[in-house]
Amino acid sequence: MSNTFSDNSQIGTVSTFSDLVHTDFKGEMNALCWYRNLGGDFKEIIAQLSLKENIAENITEVYPEDLIALQLSEKGNIAREIILNDLQLLTDFGASPALNLLKCYERDDEFDFISTDVYSFHVDRSPIATDTFLCTYHGAASDIVSNSQAEQKILIPEIRTKLKELHDGPTEEFEDFLMENYFDLHYQVHANVEPINLGLGHLWRLAVDHPKQQVLPCIHRAPIEKDGEYRLLLIC
Repeated sequence: MSNTFSDNSQIGTVSTFSDLVHTDFKGEMNALCWYRNLGGDFKEIIAQLSLKENIAENITEVYPEDLIALQLSEKGNIAREIILNDLQLLTDFGASPALNLLKCYERDDEFDFISTDVYSFHVDRSPIATDTFLCTYHGAASDIVSNSQAEQKILIPEIRTKLKELHDGPTEEFEDFLMENYFDLHYQVHANVEPINLGLGHLWRLAVDHPKQQVLPCIHRAPIEKDGEYRLLLIC
């Protein structure tokens, strides 16, 4: 398959949903992409949804019945059918997908030396075997970096020192403190590294840190939204 991700050892590319969910992660590959060039007018869907009275929060979950109720043009209907199909595919697979209309996520600015919000490069963790799925239909798209291009922030000496000062407890409980506050999930990207943007329309499966995981979890971040532009994001 010829696409912008095919030469990257971190990313596997597939052409069907079945291959997306049944291909094993291995080696450096901890991100799988169902590469798609989607038709349809997703901006029309956002325009109609954003006029609804209940779209007041920074993150609004959009349900299938909300999409079905929209009066759309032919191109808008194509976009709607794509989204509904993606939701159904993931649901049938056993996932719990959510379609979000996003203004922005909440920021974590409690400390000036470390942040635990989704704009920081991070990995997802789960107590059970699972994966993260996401697709950006419109707006700014997420980024990933390879594990060799980033360092866990808790291992950076100056950050670790400040975290030890923050931890008010026995030394033997420090590692638990880092996990309980999600500090261990966040990463500092090395200088001059160019993150890989996941682009629009592709359905991604990212490796999660869980007890049965055979590869390193995928380091990713949410993008800074463009002023005045909603993101339309499927995630689970």
